[in-house]
Amino acid sequence: MMEEKEREIVLPGSVVGDAKGEKAGRGTFIEDGKIYAARLGILDRRGDYINIIPLSGVYEPSVGDSVIGVIQEAMKNMWVIDINAPYPAILTGEESPWRVGYGETEKFLKTGDVIVASILRIDEARNIDLTMKCKPCRKVDEGIIIEIQPSKVPRVIGKGGSMLSVIKKYTGCWIFVGQNGRIWLKCEKNASLAIKAIRKIEAEAHTVGLTQRIEKMLRDENG
Repeated sequence: MMEEKEREIVLPGSVVGDAKGEKAGRGTFIEDGKIYAARLGILDRRGDYINIIPLSGVYEPSVGDSVIGVIQEAMKNMWVIDINAPYPAILTGEESPWRVGYGETEKFLKTGDVIVASILRIDEARNIDLTMKCKPCRKVDEGIIIEIQPSKVPRVIGKGGSMLSVIKKYTGCWIFVGQNGRIWLKCEKNASLAIKAIRKIEAEAHTVGLTQRIEKMLRDENG
């Protein structure tokens, strides 16, 4: 059995690499040719990329999860996707809903674009493959994306979708919750009220009677 490498914890602002020979990944930034940690976390090197894995609130991906991802990089035949996990995921042209020729990826998705995808597979090295060949999967062209702690996702959804139903009832918003802690809202009005409710759920997820309090708040603010 291979010995597990010691995990190096770095502080925000720590120099973690050189931008000349390495690439800044999640949780890092570049300044004056150096790569710095943007948050407290564990230093992780994968190929040329340097990432900082947060110490808490990390999304642990599972096959079949629906996630909201942000395009980090469009390569010749695939996209590198930020899914709010310790490692980025990959979407190949074959797993997209389009006929993508070699070198044509940016015609369909560019850096910064947002998608809904499903986790197709995760190998032993924790490489994550996505697919957009599923019912909810699509490119996000409108609405608002917010982030919550992934561990609070079940509370936002509620038993049998009960909490989401309450928010939708009083705001009229269409809401999609990714298992990775990103939420997509489309609202004709009441977007700020829906977001306020979601933030309250996130903050008070550990308490009892939360559904009733959320419903009362929404009812009162709706007049």
